Amino acid sequence: MNGHGKLNEVEYLAKKVCILGSTGSIGTQTLDVIEKNDQLQAASLVAGSNVVLLEAQAKKFRPELVSIYDDKLYPVLKERLAPLGISVSCGESGTQEAILRSDIVLNAQVGVAGLKPTLYAIEHKKDVALANKETMVTAGDLVMERARRSGVSILPVDSEHSAIFQSLKAGRHSEVERLILTASGGPFLGKKKSELNQVTKQQALRHPNWVMGAKVTIDSATLANKGLEVIEAMRLFEIPAERIKVLIHPQSIVHSLVEFCDGAVIAQMGTADMRLPIAYALTYPGRNHLGGKRLDLTAQELTFSEPDFDTFSALKTAFEAARMGGIAPCVFNRADEEAVRLFLDEKITFLKIAELLEAAVAHAPQISHPSLDDIALADEWTKGYISSYLA
Repeated sequence: MNGHGKLNEVEYLAKKVCILGSTGSIGTQTLDVIEKNDQLQAASLVAGSNVVLLEAQAKKFRPELVSIYDDKLYPVLKERLAPLGISVSCGESGTQEAILRSDIVLNAQVGVAGLKPTLYAIEHKKDVALANKETMVTAGDLVMERARRSGVSILPVDSEHSAIFQSLKAGRHSEVERLILTASGGPFLGKKKSELNQVTKQQALRHPNWVMGAKVTIDSATLANKGLEVIEAMRLFEIPAERIKVLIHPQSIVHSLVEFCDGAVIAQMGTADMRLPIAYALTYPGRNHLGGKRLDLTAQELTFSEPDFDTFSALKTAFEAARMGGIAPCVFNRADEEAVRLFLDEKITFLKIAELLEAAVAHAPQISHPSLDDIALADEWTKGYISSYLA
C-alpha cells in the first residue's frame, strides 16, 4: 500500500519525501501532489505547532515518522499516534531524523530557520526541493558550494524560480543574457505612497491571486518578496543582480522568463497553481500527469509593466543588497522578518516596513564572504538594530 491507502504496483520505485512544514500552505499542497502520484511517498512529516492538522495528515498518509518542533506538544502527538505505529519525534533532532528517512527533502519552513535543515540534508546527500527562499538569501553561496561538493540537486519550488529553472533548459548557462522575474504587484498595485499611509493588516493580507501564509503575503504587498526572489535567483542560478529584471504581471500567468544572447525569450506559463512547481521539483527530471484547471490563453489579456520603485522601495533596497552581496542580503532578510512581525502585531505602519529595510541595509557591517557564524551574528545584529531604530 502507498501513503494514501491504495495498491501501488510501482511502490518499490516510490521516491520517499520528507516535508518540512507539512501543515503550511506549501506543505498541504505537496501532500495533495503526493496523494495523486504513486511514484511519491510521504515518508516523514515535520510541523511547527499545528498538532491537530499534523495528526490528521499522519493518519491519512501513514508516514514512517512525524515530528513537531514544539516539544510541549510531543507527548500529545505521541499518545494520539501510538495505535498507528508511527514514530514520533520533536525538535531539531526530530527534523534530522525525518530528513534521514527520505530521498528528497521538501523544505517549506518559514524564515531563516530553514537554513540548518537544508545544510543537514545536503550533508547527508539528500536532494532538496526548496520552498524556503531564506536559505538562498542568507547563505546561498555556501549552500550551492556544499550541494556541488555533495553531488545533490537544489530544485526550486517557488513558482518564479521553477519557471526560470524550466526555461533555462532552452540553452546553456553561458548563453543567458538576463533573468526576468514576474510579480503580481500585490493588493496595492497602482497605488502611490501617499495612498498607503493608512493601510491595515487586513488589507495587506488580501492577495489578489495567491493563498499564502501571512508573512509572505505581506512581503508580496510591499514587493519585498520579489526582492528576496531576486537575491535567491542571483545565487541559485549564479547570475549577477545587474542581469536580473522584475516586471509587474498582475495575471500571474507568465511565471518568469529567461532572455538568451540571441534575443530569444523563453517563458514558463501556467495557472496560478503551486502544485505544478511542487510536482516538477519532486519528479524532476520527469513530468507526471497533474490534474486541475488548464491554462486558457483566450480568457484574459496578459499585461506587463515596470515596478514603481518609489512606492515599493523595499524592492529597490533588495536590489541594492543583492549588488552589495556578502552579508547584506542576510541583513535584508532578517530586517524584513522583524519588520513584518511588527506590522502584523500592529506596532508599525505599512510604509515603515520599507523604511526599516533601507536603514538596516545602509548601516549593516560589510563582510564579503560570510561564514555561517558571520551570518548568525549578522542575524542578531539586525534584530538588535531594528529594536534600537524604533526605540
